[in-house]
Amino acid sequence: MTIDVPQSILDALTDVEMPRLPPEKSALEGIDVEGRRLPLYRTGCVIVGSGAAGLRAAVELRRRGGDVLVLSQSAFGGTSACSGSDKQTLHTANTADRGDNYKAMARAIRAGGAMDEDTAYVEAVGSSRAMASLQFMGLPLPQDPLGGTLRYQTDHDEVGRATSCGPRTSRLMVKVLAEEALRLGIPLHNQTTVARILTQAGKVCGVLAFRAKERNAGNPLGLAVYQAPVVVLAAGGPGELYRDSVYPNGCFGSLGLALEAGIDLVNLTESQFGIGTRREGFPWNLSGTYVQAMPHIYSVDAKGVEHPFLAQYYRTTQEMASNIFRKGYQWPFHSTRMLDFGSSLVDLAIYREGEAGRRVFMDFNRNPLPIPGDTPFSLDRLDEDVRTYLGTAGATQSLPIDRLRHMNPLAIELYRRYKVDIAAEPLEFAVNNQHMNGGIAVDVWGRSSLPGCYSVGEAAGTHGVTRPGGAALNAGQVFGTRVAEHIAASGRAEAPVGTDVASAVAKAVAHMAAVLQPDSGWTVKSVRADVQARMSDKAGIICHIDAVTQALDEARALNAKIRAQGIAPGRASEAARAVQWQQMALASEAVLTALDHYIQSGGGSRGARAICDATGEALPTTGGGPLEAYRFRKDRADHREEQIIVRLRAGQFEVQTRPNRSFDENARSFFERDWPAWLTGGIYDLEASC
Repeated sequence: MTIDVPQSILDALTDVEMPRLPPEKSALEGIDVEGRRLPLYRTGCVIVGSGAAGLRAAVELRRRGGDVLVLSQSAFGGTSACSGSDKQTLHTANTADRGDNYKAMARAIRAGGAMDEDTAYVEAVGSSRAMASLQFMGLPLPQDPLGGTLRYQTDHDEVGRATSCGPRTSRLMVKVLAEEALRLGIPLHNQTTVARILTQAGKVCGVLAFRAKERNAGNPLGLAVYQAPVVVLAAGGPGELYRDSVYPNGCFGSLGLALEAGIDLVNLTESQFGIGTRREGFPWNLSGTYVQAMPHIYSVDAKGVEHPFLAQYYRTTQEMASNIFRKGYQWPFHSTRMLDFGSSLVDLAIYREGEAGRRVFMDFNRNPLPIPGDTPFSLDRLDEDVRTYLGTAGATQSLPIDRLRHMNPLAIELYRRYKVDIAAEPLEFAVNNQHMNGGIAVDVWGRSSLPGCYSVGEAAGTHGVTRPGGAALNAGQVFGTRVAEHIAASGRAEAPVGTDVASAVAKAVAHMAAVLQPDSGWTVKSVRADVQARMSDKAGIICHIDAVTQALDEARALNAKIRAQGIAPGRASEAARAVQWQQMALASEAVLTALDHYIQSGGGSRGARAICDATGEALPTTGGGPLEAYRFRKDRADHREEQIIVRLRAGQFEVQTRPNRSFDENARSFFERDWPAWLTGGIYDLEASC
């Protein structure tokens, strides 16, 4: 049986139109800095970023009476609105259809290590509320006839806590949250790039931003000042850090911003990499049914000759096809899955084809070719878990495209929207960087180490080594709400009156002037090429010890040159990009600092990266024999119990470790005893810092 979904439904779930933004109000005040008059906006809270996490924080804070303003480099142009996979996951509370068990869910979220136990529990217990409120705002999560939410298994999730609206789930989340923000009258300043966090007396006092609409003869860079006692960083992850990336173009995140403000960053060693289409075309993760349909995967060399290269890695056609399938719910690269002919051997094989200069494709009109000497591909000769899944799904059609069309017609429709018909032509793809699990260090209320500054979404380093697929979307919704609750309880989200921030603004403007040097030999293009090549070639899924140390030395040298020479913007409109690349170069050094520290401390392979070592204990083996060049260190259990903190002080990076915060699963609340802390606001711990 084939699922027949009307085209109108496919259109509605694929072409998600965003609401129209209302006109922006001009600044009523100005501030004089070095002979220039800059527009000044005052608000109670500035939220940097208009993705799902930032909009959630804005909506929840406004509902609690806070004065809030959202700044966006490109409204509805970030990862929440533009990224996804075959049926993008929202991770929710559920345990094998036996009801919600938040403690078990918290254990699953933090299972990879290097994650705070209390944070994992916060994300678990807040998941039901986050999902229910999204449904209230109109998110069309699928249900069964009795009102239960339909769920499925995803990566690092053994019990099936995932649900989805289809490939545009996070875009639909942004849509309903944006509509709610507009209903609440929350202003959103678009085409606004935050360049500097303003501080005064050791606390946040606002941000300095570039705004094209403010550019004039007296303000050629279009700088604008946003004065606020609270800032929430929600600008996503550092998507531009890697050349091989599935992020939308122009995703810089806020790690550089945070570093320059002296804010602690955490877990920068932890990312996610996996197969997807390159962002030069239509960037998209090829997880779920794309690979569960088991297309033929091959490479093409410079002469146009096809190579069925996976046949060199697996022993039988059944083993190869079954592991292609498993990439559906084991999508991220994981070093241990290179062993015992596991699913990440697929990633390693694709990575090596790229290193050899070959292009890699998947063809949905052909089944996997047989291993030489073995029997042809057959749906009857698959591993038991694979055969059972396909049988239950009814995906027993003879060709991959028909199996894909049966399981998820939206997966085909989505690429067709971007002029790629995977039903008619092969799809080129590669192993790409997809997510930063680390980021700004925060506590259970989203507070950073800088008073008045919070962080939510991918900008916040709340994840550890691994995270269940979709847990990031859930975390952004949970912490967006938590941050709003905490800010509202503090009573600080009111527009400042009469406070002078001129000195803070003058320092920020001077910093901009030092970065933007018209005569510099460094340009946006050259810094980008330098940073991205180094990160993709030396800090991707395969890391060699000496190469990481060398990469760190090169990153330090680059930042020293930028400090001395600045970056030359080609024109005034490129000034914001120049500053962002200066900050991305800093973020690159921070990541390499943490990674080198981890490796030199004996750190092994975990999560996103294999740490290759000639004396390593683990050795990937293929059907043709062992791969000595990829022998790697195993993870150390003690390293899972701690996190690596990186901060910038006087131009130098400092590194330290701290143990994961704990959570007592045996602790029990008691209504009469604990209610007063809620009534009086004691639960918010307002005087504490991160």
